[in-house]
Amino acid sequence: MIALRSLAFQILFYANLIGQLLLFSPVFFLLPERTCWRIVKNWARSSLWLLHRVAGTKSEIVGQENLPDGATIIASKHQSFWETFALVPELDRPTFILKKELMAIPVFGAYCRRMGMIPVDRSRRGAALASMLEDAQKAMAGGRQIVIFPEGTRSAPGAVPNYRPGIHFIYNATNVPVTPVALNSGLFWPRQAFYRRPGTIRAEFLPPIEPGLDRAAFLARLTDEIEAQSIALMRRAYEEQPELPMSKLVASRLGHCLLYTSDAADDSLRV
Repeated sequence: MIALRSLAFQILFYANLIGQLLLFSPVFFLLPERTCWRIVKNWARSSLWLLHRVAGTKSEIVGQENLPDGATIIASKHQSFWETFALVPELDRPTFILKKELMAIPVFGAYCRRMGMIPVDRSRRGAALASMLEDAQKAMAGGRQIVIFPEGTRSAPGAVPNYRPGIHFIYNATNVPVTPVALNSGLFWPRQAFYRRPGTIRAEFLPPIEPGLDRAAFLARLTDEIEAQSIALMRRAYEEQPELPMSKLVASRLGHCLLYTSDAADDSLRV
């Protein structure tokens, strides 16, 4: 049943995405920005609705009271594709920092450029940081929120965190608060996996980190706060669904004893 519901969701999710891209493309680039954001946020909500109704995966996001007014940096844990659209309706005019390859996708890349997303050429290293900062400062001057995944790529739930210094580079140069985001999306929408597991994906905006910390103190605080709450959200998922598959990485982070293998193909275990 999970396989069938996952397949149905994947078909409908991408049909919805491609359909809306094509439907609005004749007028999207001529519309006012406010109208464009309404279209984008409605797409994100429709995707969450499909995930719930078709795959049985609910989405719950809390902590919006922790979002500062005006320009800020949103630093989110990154475990799946879910957070790239689920956070959009919760923010005003988010500017995502994303890899430049996404800009090359026909139509989709044009939409990203229209909405002011910031591409990063990771092969350029230092030059990429300078270009990213310039674009971020322009976006913040317009009161926008910069969304960055500080680990740089999706990580498996329970994996050892690797928060890169790029987030501090922007934090230090822009002198704005950073709002951490913890989540457990990888338990239900695993990276590079077909299944979308029923249950509740949860994300939480945490209290902002004010400007002024040095690199070591900032990265330590950001890592500790995101990881601690992400672990708490994962633990809550297993309390609600003890049958949810558990990887060795997650078991290690949660301190569980492994009893038996549930799926050798994806190395999932249960407690």
